[in-house]
Amino acid sequence: MINPEDLKLVVKQKYSDIATQSKQQNSSSCCGAAGCCSDADYTVFSDDYSNETGYLKDADLGLGCGLPTSFADIKPGDHVLDLGSGAGNDCFVARALTGDAGRVTGLDMTEVMVDLARQNNTKMGFSNIEFVLGDIESMPFETEEFNVVISNCVLNLVPDKAKAFGEIYRVLKSGGHFCISDVVISGNLPDKLKHDAEMYAGCVSGAMPMEQYLQVIHQQGFRDIKVQKEKEIKLPDSLLLQYLSPDELSRYRIDRTGIFSITVTAFK
Repeated sequence: MINPEDLKLVVKQKYSDIATQSKQQNSSSCCGAAGCCSDADYTVFSDDYSNETGYLKDADLGLGCGLPTSFADIKPGDHVLDLGSGAGNDCFVARALTGDAGRVTGLDMTEVMVDLARQNNTKMGFSNIEFVLGDIESMPFETEEFNVVISNCVLNLVPDKAKAFGEIYRVLKSGGHFCISDVVISGNLPDKLKHDAEMYAGCVSGAMPMEQYLQVIHQQGFRDIKVQKEKEIKLPDSLLLQYLSPDELSRYRIDRTGIFSITVTAFK
């Protein structure tokens, strides 16, 4: 089993590589990680942002698994935090909802991604968006700083999810809420998938069972937890056969192990 710090290094390297690729290149691999699972089409994860107000094509690397801004109930004047903000895609959509009176902060642990997001914001000229380098498990923010926290297909990459949700709870204002799109599983992933660092960077092996994921949220003190949207993700046999024998693949299908993207909301 790879230790958490090594997993973070794998994720950081993969997403540094992604930042230098086009959306088309990223869409041809699971979570965009080149070489991770190059036969998989990442569009089975991602949702279409092109009709969203505030959408910036240059900031869309095709890495999400939902549309958290659609369920986040962001209001004009809100201060919004986007965890794992990447090139800024969700931040620009959130900024259209907060308006000039609000603020949007993006947090990412990958220097290259933060630089790319800042370059995109320079093109747009927004003074109420900032991109910060930092770790979701130990956020560089004050307690009760944000009205809304959003995240898109990122928390599954965090080794200590309880610590991450604890930090979300800390930085949210009283009565604030989050809306997170993420990858979860139903059933048990085969060990070869569960323990592979490359697949971890590809969003799959780092995913928790849905019931456990929601329990972690509850244990951090959140209330009114609700799954707003759920979508099954079908990984192709060509990908799974990189990790499983034909017999193991047959058992995987028979056992009805499922991978899902969910969008979940909860309140502090």
